[in-house]
Parts: sequence; C-alpha cells; structure tokens
Amino acid sequence: METLRERKKQRTRDALLRAAVELFTTRGYERTTVDDIAEAVDVSQRTFFRYFAGKEEAALALQDLVVARFVEAVRERPPGEAPMDALRQAVLQGWETLNEVIEAVVPVETYLRMYRVIESTPVLLAAHLRRDLETEDTLARVLAEREGLDVDADPRPRLAVAVFGGVMRVTERQWGTGEDMTLDSMRELTISYLEQVGPALTENWRTR
Repeated sequence: METLRERKKQRTRDALLRAAVELFTTRGYERTTVDDIAEAVDVSQRTFFRYFAGKEEAALALQDLVVARFVEAVRERPPGEAPMDALRQAVLQGWETLNEVIEAVVPVETYLRMYRVIESTPVLLAAHLRRDLETEDTLARVLAEREGLDVDADPRPRLAVAVFGGVMRVTERQWGTGEDMTLDSMRELTISYLEQVGPALTENWRTR
C-alpha cells in the first residue's frame, strides 16, 4: 500500500508533468524552460530535477507510460500465442486501457497534441526514435523468454519486433500528418496497417 509520502510525491510529479505538457503544447518546446514549468506548479527548479532529468524527459514521459504498459501487456499475453499475434493483440487491446493510463495525468486531447509536438521537434523526435530502439530490444527479450529462445543466438524475436516496430512507426507518421488527430483515428489506422503486414511482405504488389 502506498504511503502518504509516496502519494504526495506522485501528485507532485503528475503536476509537473501536466504543467510541462501544457506549456510545450501551447508555447512550444524550445520556448519553454525548466523554470517556467517549476513556476507553473509553484515549486523550485531543484524540485523539478528531483522528478525529471530535464525538459526532454518530461516531454517524453507520457510516451514512456504508454510504452511501459504495452510491454507489460505483451508479457501478460497467453503463453501459447504466436509472437506476432501477441504483439498485435497487446497493442489492440491496449487501446481499452490507454485512456485510463493517460487520463490519470492529462486529458487524452493534450496527450495527442504533445505527440504532434514530439513529431515536429527534431531533438524530441530523435530522442523518441532512440527510445523506440531500446523498447524493441526489451520486446525482443520478452518474446525470446516467452518462446524459450536465446535472443542473442536466434534472430527471430528481433526480426518480429523490427517488423512490428516498423509498422507502428509508419502508422504514427501517417496519423501525425493527417487531419484527424483523434485517438479513434489512430486506433483504426493501427488496425488497418497491422492487418496488411502479411500481404505486404508476401504478396506480389504489381498490378496489370
């Protein structure tokens, strides 16, 4: 059970994260300082650095929450499920709890606006892609453990995760440049692209 001190620390962290995201999405990432974020919550800069290493970590914190939940969902998939099915079902069923994870900190609409800030800010996009690679390594190890494989000797877990990660990045890019920035549109696009993985890799694309 959480102690009063732990709950207080979580509330402070959430407040700093909310303030950071609100400022990033209204003022812009580059024009927002750590002092601005701390001032919005009426705490010191020192307090901010107790919770976040810097602006970049605060900007990507919501994504980290979502990714952590996804990795856990893959771990929880039934043991007899094929690896690609486990990844697919984890992300699709994750939509049901995604709102809860995000809404515990900020409104979903704010999260979606923050996503666009990440995509349009080179330093954040680079950090986001770097974290994607780290997540892919984690997922490959999760799949290998599920299947009883040595991830460093058998390439299949990394290959499966690389294909899946590529699909998700294409989905994110298409969604981020579209006009419909709702969570429902992202979900539908994700489903559509995941369903095309098999045909895209094995069928002949040439049409007469």
